[in-house]
Amino acid sequence: MEADQLLSRLAVALGIGLLIGLERGWKTREAEPGSRAAGIRTFALSGLLGGVFGALAQATGTAEGAGLTLGFGFAVYAVVAALFERDAARAADSYSATTIVAAMLTFALGAYAVLGDMRAAAAAAVVATGILAAREDIHGWVARITWPELRSALVLLAMTFIVLPVVPDTPVGPGGGVNPREVWLIAIVLAGVSFLGYGAVKYLGATRGVLLAALAGGLVSSTAVTLTNARRAASKEGAPRLQAAGVAAATAVSFLRVIAIVAALNPLLLVFVGPALATATLVAVALAIALIYWRVAAGKGADAAPVEFRNPFSFWPVVGFALFLGVVIVLGRLLGEQFGSNGALLGALGLGLADVDAVTISVARLAPEPLTGLAASLAILAAVVSNMTAKLVISVAIGRGRFAAAVTVMTVACWAAGGAALGLTLAMRGG
Repeated sequence: MEADQLLSRLAVALGIGLLIGLERGWKTREAEPGSRAAGIRTFALSGLLGGVFGALAQATGTAEGAGLTLGFGFAVYAVVAALFERDAARAADSYSATTIVAAMLTFALGAYAVLGDMRAAAAAAVVATGILAAREDIHGWVARITWPELRSALVLLAMTFIVLPVVPDTPVGPGGGVNPREVWLIAIVLAGVSFLGYGAVKYLGATRGVLLAALAGGLVSSTAVTLTNARRAASKEGAPRLQAAGVAAATAVSFLRVIAIVAALNPLLLVFVGPALATATLVAVALAIALIYWRVAAGKGADAAPVEFRNPFSFWPVVGFALFLGVVIVLGRLLGEQFGSNGALLGALGLGLADVDAVTISVARLAPEPLTGLAASLAILAAVVSNMTAKLVISVAIGRGRFAAAVTVMTVACWAAGGAALGLTLAMRGG
C-alpha cells in the first residue's frame, strides 16, 4: 500500500475514534475530571491504534501473520479496556459493558478502515454512534413494549427471515398452480400491514395512525388493510367509521397504484383506465375525509372512543386468509385457461379477488396483441371491481355494523363514479 493511501486510511481510523469518542465524552461531560472511564481522546487513540495494528498486519505479507497480529492486538486491547473499565466502575459504584464494547468496536473498525473498505467502516461507525446516542430512547421504548408486541414482532421476523427463505419457489397444483412462496409473502404482507397499523396508532394517535397505516398498506395491499381494519372494527378496538376511512384511503392508493403500473407498462391503456380510476380515486378520498369529519363531529360518542388495540396481529387467521387467496388465484387461472384468450375478462374477475397487480401487469402486456386496447382495459377494470367486491364481502362478513355500511357506501360510490367516467370515455371515443 502506498504511503498516501495508508495515511488516508489511518486518518479515517482516527476519525472513527473521534466520532464515537465525541458521543462517549458528551455523555460524561458533567463528570468530575479524572472520573471518566473513557472519553474523546481515549476513543480517538483506540481507533488510531486499530488502524496501526491493521497496517502492521498487512505488513506481515501473509494471511497467517496478519491474523496473528490482529488477534493478538485485539485480545490485549480488550483485556486492558476491561480492566480499566472495571477499576473506573468500582470508583463510580456503577458498571456498564457498553463502553467496553464500544471501545473494542472502535479498535476493530479502525483496523478494518486500513485493511478493508474504509467507507463501510466509516458508515458502521456512524450507525454505532447513533445507537449509543439513542440510549434513553431505546431504553424508554423497551420499557413501554408489551409481551404481545414483542411476540408479534418475533413472529413477523421469523416469518420473513426464517420461513420465507426455505419455502418452495415453484408452482404446485392445477392450472399452473400457485407458488407457495407467493402465498407466504401474502401472509407476511397481511401481518406486516396489521403490525404497521398497530404501531402507527400507538405512537401517532387514532386518526393519524390509522390513516398513515392505511396509506402505507395501500401501497402493498388494500385487501390486507381491509381485513385488518374489519377485524379491529368487529372487536371494537377502534371507531368503525375511522377504520372505514382507512379502507377508503387504502382503496384510493390502490387505484393510483394500478394507474402507475399501466402508465409504466402500456400507457395507451390509460385512455380507458385513467379516467375511470382517477374519478374513483377522488370519490374514495372524499369519502375518507367525510368519514373522518363525521367521527370528529361525533364528539365523545361511542364511535369516537379511544383506540386500544390488544394485539398487532393473530398468526393463524393471517395464514388462513393467505391460503384462501392462494386458492382464489388457482381458480382464476383455471378460468383463464378454460376460456382461452376470450376469457381474459373472466380470468381477471377471478384473479382480481386476490391480486389486482398481477392481472394489471399480465394484461397490460397483452395489448394491442392478442387483446385490443379496450379489451385489455376492461379486463384490468374488471379485476379492480372484483377486488373491491372481495373487500366489500370482507367488510360485511367480518366488520359488520357501521364499518360495513361505510365501506358499502364507498364501494358503490366508486363503482358508480368509475362506471360513469368509463361510459363517458367510451361515448366520446365512439363519437
